[in-house]
Amino acid sequence: MAVRGIFVTGTDTGVGKTVVAATLARLLRLQGVRVGIMKPVTSGCTLQGGELVSDDAVLLCQAATIPYSVDVAPYCLTEPLAPADAAAIDGVRIEFSRIKAAYERLSAVSDFMIVEGVGGLMVPLAGGLLVADLARDLGLPLLVVARPGLGTINHSVLTCFAATQMELPLAGVIINGMPENPGLAERKAPHQIGGLCGTAVLGVWPRRGDAETEQIELVEQLAEWLAGQAETEIVLRELGVGS
Repeated sequence: MAVRGIFVTGTDTGVGKTVVAATLARLLRLQGVRVGIMKPVTSGCTLQGGELVSDDAVLLCQAATIPYSVDVAPYCLTEPLAPADAAAIDGVRIEFSRIKAAYERLSAVSDFMIVEGVGGLMVPLAGGLLVADLARDLGLPLLVVARPGLGTINHSVLTCFAATQMELPLAGVIINGMPENPGLAERKAPHQIGGLCGTAVLGVWPRRGDAETEQIELVEQLAEWLAGQAETEIVLRELGVGS
C-alpha cells in the first residue's frame, strides 16, 4: 500500500503550521500510527554545536517521537527570509531531487507522512520553483492552515484558489488559534471559508497557552483536546488515516 500523507501549508507565515503539523503527528503517534515527518526547507535556523538546526523540525520530531535527522530537515538556512533569498546568501542550491530522496527514505518506514512547507504556496524556493511545486512533486494533498482574524477569508480563498488552479488536491482547511472570546469577524470566518474555498473546514482549533508556554507543551494540550472531540475520527478519515 502506498504511504499516505499530507502537505501542510499556510495562508501566511505565523499562522501555526508547525503546531498544527506537530499536533496531528502527536495524535497519530498516540494511536499507534508510524508517523513520518519532514520540514524540507527552514529559514532562520539556529546554530547548535556548529550546525544549523531547524527548530520547527525539532518540534515535529518531539511530537512524533522520532530522531532528528538530515532527512527530516534537508535544508537549514541562516537568514529568516524567503528560502530562495536565504539559500543564495548561504551559497546553497535547493534541489527537489534531494528533498524527494529524503522523503522516500522516510516514507519507507512510515505509515503516514506529514510534510510541513515554509510560508505559503507562492513562496519561492529555487529557480522560479515555488512551495506549490514541491507539494506537487511529492504528490501530497494540501492541508491549509488559516488564522481566524480579520483578513483570513481573503487569504484562505486565495490560497485554495491558487491550489485549484495549479491542480493541487486539497485535503481541507484548519483554522488555528481561535480565541476564547472571539470577535464578530472571527466568529463569521469559518462559515465563509467553508463556503468559498471549495474544500471542507476540518477544524477550528482553540488558542492555547501563552508566551511562556513551551511549544511541545502546547502541542500536547492540543493533541489531548483533539482526541476528545467527537469529529476527530471523521477528520482523520478525511486526511486518509483510519478506516
